[in-house]
Amino acid sequence: MNNFEYYNPVRVLFGAGELKRIGEEAKALGKNVCLVSYKDLTFLQPLMERIEGMLKDAGLTVSTFYEAEPNPEITTIAKGVELCKQQNIDLVIGVGGGSAMDAAKAIAAGVYYEGDLWNMVFSRHDQVEAVPPTKSLPTMMIPTLPATGSEMNNCSVVSNAALKEKSYIWSPVLYPKTSIIDPELTLTLPAFQTACAAADTISHVLEIYINGEEDSDVQHYFQEGVIRTVIDNVGKVLADPANISARSHLQWAATCAINGWASPGDAWTPIHQIGHVLTSRHRVPHGASLSILMPAWMKYMHSRRLSQYVRFAKNVMQVDTTGKSHEEIALEGIERFKQFLGDIKTPLTLRDYNITEEELPAIVEGVVRVSFGQDGMLKCNPPASREDIMEVLKLAY
Repeated sequence: MNNFEYYNPVRVLFGAGELKRIGEEAKALGKNVCLVSYKDLTFLQPLMERIEGMLKDAGLTVSTFYEAEPNPEITTIAKGVELCKQQNIDLVIGVGGGSAMDAAKAIAAGVYYEGDLWNMVFSRHDQVEAVPPTKSLPTMMIPTLPATGSEMNNCSVVSNAALKEKSYIWSPVLYPKTSIIDPELTLTLPAFQTACAAADTISHVLEIYINGEEDSDVQHYFQEGVIRTVIDNVGKVLADPANISARSHLQWAATCAINGWASPGDAWTPIHQIGHVLTSRHRVPHGASLSILMPAWMKYMHSRRLSQYVRFAKNVMQVDTTGKSHEEIALEGIERFKQFLGDIKTPLTLRDYNITEEELPAIVEGVVRVSFGQDGMLKCNPPASREDIMEVLKLAY
């Protein structure tokens, strides 16, 4: 088991109806609030109006920055920083899915950052050129999507359209002060976003489970539990969108998947690295990219960690092992997992986004450029080569 240091200071208010506490909680953190959400609010418009009213009723001054796009752009972050400086903002609240919350975090840190904001981003894994932020305005997160876990971690993912890159800001100052996790806020989430969110949550633990430290018993049982929780509940939500109990389980699973509990000292996410390139180059939604890549990665890589894939098949996908070889058990587990993704109607091939075979080499090069280390490999256990990435993409085609 790896040595590790763990720290997570986020105060969480969880449960249906907890949004009602936003006024008192925000008031404890600041007076001039910047409310960050999406440029296209669509079904979030009534919620944002409600939140604005609650904050104003608590005596707070509210400025709105409804400019975040999926995979928030560094240029958008810069606009939010300027607004916060102009309005003397002392609290930033992110409302929405991961993109809105990540934008809020980056904006809050950017207010104090000197120089080019893109320098905050770890955009090259083979050379640490990033200068992470050391100070931030306090933030509060209100997730409306059970997926990214940004409400309880110290990460913000941002994009750079000019460079066709998407990568991370990591810093302890990015931890929110408070997060209100109210499953009722996911009730209006469309089915496709719900399904993709489930794939995202699963990937956060599955990638560590099959690619990380082998001697990690507590983490492996925890990871299995998160995946089973999602599998057991996402179908209930898709069948009955008003099922608040199932939505609660999905929401808490998403938070727990990436708040550090599942991965002390062991946080390798190679499938995410490929997915980020699909998003930055081809606009594939984040959860959809993971749904496409996970079965392909597992099928190609399973022989390198066969015992772990057998464990996945038995403990997660509930494969009957009677009379079957380890190879047969592992492959049946992968196939059942792929079938689950198909049942919830997430994409399963690159063709679903009109990506051609001719474009695969450029995707590989994008992964190599951003995510490969100084050893010329993608970090996981065992490490993956550019040839491995190509083979995974071929299986996902």
